[in-house]
Amino acid sequence: MSLRGRLSVLTAAAVAVAIAVCAVTCWFVVKDQLNSQARNSLLAANVNSLLLGGTNLQPYCGDTAASAAATAKSNAELAGLPVTDHDQTTNMSAEFLLPSSNGVKVCLPITATRGINYVSSDFSVVQGQDHVRHGSYTDGSAALVRVTTTTITYEGQRLAVPVLVAYPLSATQDSLQELLLVLVGVAAVGALGAAGIGLVVARAALKPVDRLTDAVEHIARTEELGTTIEVNGSDEIARLSESFNSMSTALASSRDRQSQLIADAGHELRTPLTSLRTNVDLLVRSEETGRALPEETRTRMMRNMKAQMVELSTLIGDLLELSRPTRPKGAKPLEVLPLHDIAARALDRARLRGPGLTFNVDVHPWYVRADAHTMERAVINLLDNAVKFSPPGGVIDVGLRFGTLTVRDHGPGIPAEDLPHVFDRFWRSPSARQMPGSGLGLAIVAQTIRDAGGEVSLAAADPGPGGVTGGALATVRLPGAPTPPPTTPPATPPGVSGTAGSEGR
Repeated sequence: MSLRGRLSVLTAAAVAVAIAVCAVTCWFVVKDQLNSQARNSLLAANVNSLLLGGTNLQPYCGDTAASAAATAKSNAELAGLPVTDHDQTTNMSAEFLLPSSNGVKVCLPITATRGINYVSSDFSVVQGQDHVRHGSYTDGSAALVRVTTTTITYEGQRLAVPVLVAYPLSATQDSLQELLLVLVGVAAVGALGAAGIGLVVARAALKPVDRLTDAVEHIARTEELGTTIEVNGSDEIARLSESFNSMSTALASSRDRQSQLIADAGHELRTPLTSLRTNVDLLVRSEETGRALPEETRTRMMRNMKAQMVELSTLIGDLLELSRPTRPKGAKPLEVLPLHDIAARALDRARLRGPGLTFNVDVHPWYVRADAHTMERAVINLLDNAVKFSPPGGVIDVGLRFGTLTVRDHGPGIPAEDLPHVFDRFWRSPSARQMPGSGLGLAIVAQTIRDAGGEVSLAAADPGPGGVTGGALATVRLPGAPTPPPTTPPATPPGVSGTAGSEGR
């Protein structure tokens, strides 16, 4: 079943249950009210008037209520009296019980046509009190029976006898039956109406979902990322639409970045590949024609080919580094690394690449959670960038305090309009496009620092002591990690000296 169908069915079911609960409650309330009215009528009835049956004749008694009623009816008809099974005014009938040598005599008004069935507990009702119970007439119809004990005059004697007054429940039961039929009909019509209304409401409520479905199917069919739908309101459907729009926009942006990365990578790869192909073609043509190249030219070409191969290898390595997916949430925890040791190793490599440069180092211990290889690569890229842009004999300042790593060079600096792009992939400042590099180093730095939960920035350096100006300042901030416990060195075997060089003695 579709979502629209399920919503319609659930709406109809909820309304049907609500109507059923209301109908059942209404039925019981009406039933209680009718029974209360009958009870109040019984308690307010005039017993003596009911016993006489509208005449001044003595009630007729018999061994049973049925036989007494039959005989009373016959005698009334012979006497020409109106015969009825209840009082015409109050719709009630009455009888009283007399103890006799044969058991109990039932006495009815002479005009009665049916008696009231009594039970043994009717004889225990105390005079002056009333007891109301459910009972029946001798013809089997239901009645509400009031039992009371009162004093009457019978054959010249004053007797305290049980008196039964009955109110027929047939009218009440008929009314309840009719009410039940009406309530069932109303509930059925209400459920059907609720189903129709639920279908209309479901269609209106699910229109945004239909638009969302159409948009998804359109993207799946045409692969046109970036398609969005109109958002109305602020409910759950609107939030879903907003999330879809954000996802679609993010996918489109991701595909654009991927296309741009491929295009930039192809452009960057074309230069060293073209140079390599040119040099190889010259060497092959020289061999095919038998015209040897001058040794100096051949050496220069081989040197250029080697440089292009190194540049090509570096570019491919950088691309592989950037192709790593961003570290997902919930992945295996990163290891705790000493950032000061990583900086020391990176400084050793930077000194080899810039032998004429001076490094002012102020590094203090700091531990971080990161991947060892990528973090060391990021720090090396920062130092390589500083070495590349430092003038001969220049100074590079490296500091690490409280999780903040700073690398400052005193080179030409970075123009203000270029600062927003320094961490973009393949972006290179116009003034640096003639220098070696692929434009991926700082992009790798940014991705690595973000994966470690830190942040990185590059800005123009403030004037230093003595008014030294120029240069760029790279700042990396990384959250700290608990200091790992010190490792215990292995114990020296007995008889072996722990002094370096003792084996040669």
